[in-house]
Amino acid sequence: ALAVKFSERQRSPHCLLVKEHQVREGTDTAHPPRRTLFVLNVPPYCGPDSLSRLFSRCGDVQSVDICDKRGSGEKKDKLTSKFFDRKTLKGFQVAYVVFKKPAAVQAAKALSQEGPLLISTESHPVKTGISKWIASYEASIVDPKELKAEVDAYMQDYDKKMAEEEAKAAKEEGVPDEEGWVKVTRKGRKPGLPRTEAANLRMLEKEKQKRARKELLNFYAWQHRETKREHIAQLRKKFEEDKQRIALMRAQRKFRPY
Repeated sequence: ALAVKFSERQRSPHCLLVKEHQVREGTDTAHPPRRTLFVLNVPPYCGPDSLSRLFSRCGDVQSVDICDKRGSGEKKDKLTSKFFDRKTLKGFQVAYVVFKKPAAVQAAKALSQEGPLLISTESHPVKTGISKWIASYEASIVDPKELKAEVDAYMQDYDKKMAEEEAKAAKEEGVPDEEGWVKVTRKGRKPGLPRTEAANLRMLEKEKQKRARKELLNFYAWQHRETKREHIAQLRKKFEEDKQRIALMRAQRKFRPY
């Protein structure tokens, strides 16, 4: 347990729970073992810069990742956009502090024997309250020129990626894979377009009606022959019954002049 205070005026310290991040080799590429410190109970006002400055006395900090809960150990692409996919973490969080040397992790664990550490100092103040809201509001104002530049750069990367995929698909067209299968794609003047949810529902309903109209009751040839035989047998049986009924009616017929 590492005691920290927001500032010198705070009376009661807050405890950060720290331990060495231990995982199997190769399972966590973003947070390598023996160089990563796992921190629990991180308060909302403590950001990556504050944690980096807090643990920099133990050694050079390579990176600080703050999450809302413990991750699965998979490396995720960091978001470089300040306009899109911005997620505000609320409540207490967990953090992964990656050092450049393994000895820094042991030094960070030994900080629990010292007095409370300060998160906000005069040289590095942490904004809270109205000042934090004002800074958040100012950061939310979008600059049209920066937004346009980012969107243009994203579209250029997307067009480049799609061109590479099309070139790769054209190169692999007609070439069988290891099992001898050849991938067939739809091309022409009317290529396949991505379907929306409503279009998918309409397509499923049409296919359902089509199957109901053209349901194959007799899929195999022998089933079709058996059905025809049964139908002929029923017709013959009904014909014999009609002959007997007519003969019985003729036998019961009598001449009645009055």
